[in-house]
Amino acid sequence: MIERTLRERFGFSGLKPGQREVMAFSLAGQSAAAIFPTGSGKSLCYQLPALHLPHLTLVVSPLLALIQDQLDFLRSKGVAAARIDSSLDRRAEGEVMAAVKTGTLKLLMISVERFKNERFRHFLAEVPVSMMVVDEAHCISEWGHNFRPDYLKLPAYRREFKIPQVLLLTATATPAVIDDMCAKFEFPRGNAVVTGFYRPNLHLNVLPVDEAKKLDTLRHQLSQDPTLPTIVYVTLQKTTEEVAAYLSSQGVPAVAYHAGMEHEDRKRIQDAFMGGAANVIVATIAFGMGIDKRDIRRVVHFDLPKSLESYSQEVGRAGRDGLDSQCVVMANLDNVGVLENFVYGDTPELHGIQTLLGSIPRRHGKWEFELLSLSNQTNIRQLPLKTLLVHLELKGVLRPLHSYFSEYKYRNLVSDEQIAATYQGERRVFVDAIFANSSKSRVWTTVNFETVAKSYPQAGRDRVVAALEYFETLGQVQLQTTGMTEVCEVTDPDFDPDALARELHEFFKHKEGVEIARINRMLAFFGGDVCLSRSLAAYFGEELPWERCERCSVCLGGKIEIRHTAALAPLESFDLPRLLGALESRLGWRPSAELATRFLCGVTAPVFIKIKAKSLPGFGVLERHRYQDTLAAVRGLGL
Repeated sequence: MIERTLRERFGFSGLKPGQREVMAFSLAGQSAAAIFPTGSGKSLCYQLPALHLPHLTLVVSPLLALIQDQLDFLRSKGVAAARIDSSLDRRAEGEVMAAVKTGTLKLLMISVERFKNERFRHFLAEVPVSMMVVDEAHCISEWGHNFRPDYLKLPAYRREFKIPQVLLLTATATPAVIDDMCAKFEFPRGNAVVTGFYRPNLHLNVLPVDEAKKLDTLRHQLSQDPTLPTIVYVTLQKTTEEVAAYLSSQGVPAVAYHAGMEHEDRKRIQDAFMGGAANVIVATIAFGMGIDKRDIRRVVHFDLPKSLESYSQEVGRAGRDGLDSQCVVMANLDNVGVLENFVYGDTPELHGIQTLLGSIPRRHGKWEFELLSLSNQTNIRQLPLKTLLVHLELKGVLRPLHSYFSEYKYRNLVSDEQIAATYQGERRVFVDAIFANSSKSRVWTTVNFETVAKSYPQAGRDRVVAALEYFETLGQVQLQTTGMTEVCEVTDPDFDPDALARELHEFFKHKEGVEIARINRMLAFFGGDVCLSRSLAAYFGEELPWERCERCSVCLGGKIEIRHTAALAPLESFDLPRLLGALESRLGWRPSAELATRFLCGVTAPVFIKIKAKSLPGFGVLERHRYQDTLAAVRGLGL
């Protein structure tokens, strides 16, 4: 049965290692996990069974790029698949939902955030789902390298919508993370199929380079054959532009890519690289997820990766065609502090957690908030703030209800009078009430829901929003929405705020320690004397039957010494009281030791954006110093 579908629908003559075992679990109605190396066919493990399962297969993916790539592949094979996301208007979304309900659509792809959408939840409650597929499933583990707080709620969603089985997919999970994944979805560890992490065609090399000589060394590496498809990974967005400009000026044409670019620019650059019009791309880790270019011959880490999981994922984008490919890390210890700063910046201060808990109403009922405003109020970055809110949900303090946009604007494509003229009776009165009670500017009109409702009580918010969306589907207006507001129910208003704040803070401090240990483990890997291929496989729980690969830099040249190459000025040479005095003056209050340290180390925080702290001379002045050393010095000042 499987073989016939494999040949006739997908055009493959056989399955890769592990695929048959995973599919057998799925077709037998059991939950399973596929932990395969990048490019080893994880997606087929759900795509093929989906055609044999009786109902919908729901695929949850962390990135729209991943969803679109998989959709394009499925459609090229004649498989009925679609997605629901923010790019669809209400009409197109309705067409997808109708196709699912009639059974003509067997595969539906969404992001995890879609579960918060009230319309989608009503829809999902009405359709039978055979299987939930979770792509990049390591994101569910808080001890993994790419934790996403909303993933924690997937097991609860599975129970809520009575989905009988799940399939977890990932390429980067340590044994502890695999255990965590299986436990959260409550299926046996034996149903996790691990095919191994070793890729014999990847040549892993560590190249010790002085920081001052990095650019020239990179140019020399790439100029030997500038036409080879190459990804150069860097840590900071600004570095992508600097390195790409330097390489291009030295005869190695290169393009930059990072998340701060406009969507159209990112797509243009990605398409150029995928199509061969650009051979060298200098990028942050924003580039790569969902990229399936099989002939990438080089992956160069200009800066150290964030972790061994990230390293494995990034080098895994090379040589998917099975041919030899070079993976080079340009290593020194000069910027380890920058890596650590990313970790410390995601640990909320105890005061911030207390502020969050203090903003929750101490009574049963609704609590509404905008995530950005709450982030500014608590001075907690949005990702850790989302994590805190999920933990409050899991502890029974909150229950999310729905979300809505607090502000709707529309731009007329035809006049209000032309729109209203198509309606009669009560509907005409309703439409006139919307237009008469909205605030017009030169281009955009802002809808005032309260004023509309006072003028015409039958014009409830939901009805007004539905009307605006309908006008848009008819091509009569263009909508613009802002101010996403989350609505939660306070389910346990009697929580102990002090005890809960300490518990949550201790959790984040523990996680911080785990992340710093992850960085230290990575440094030990790059500076070790064990075969890199063997050591990397062992990190992910795979024991190789040999000691040496005879192709990595350790096997060919011995242990690499990673060292500091640029002298750091001693902390005592900085006038910290003056620098922090400028911060205090702009804040208007005395910063905590943690906040002062983040300022000096260049760690972003909501309050720093508000006061434009980057314009102060002290911001980031110690970004290459170790965070804990800076914190000790700041505390020595009495903060």
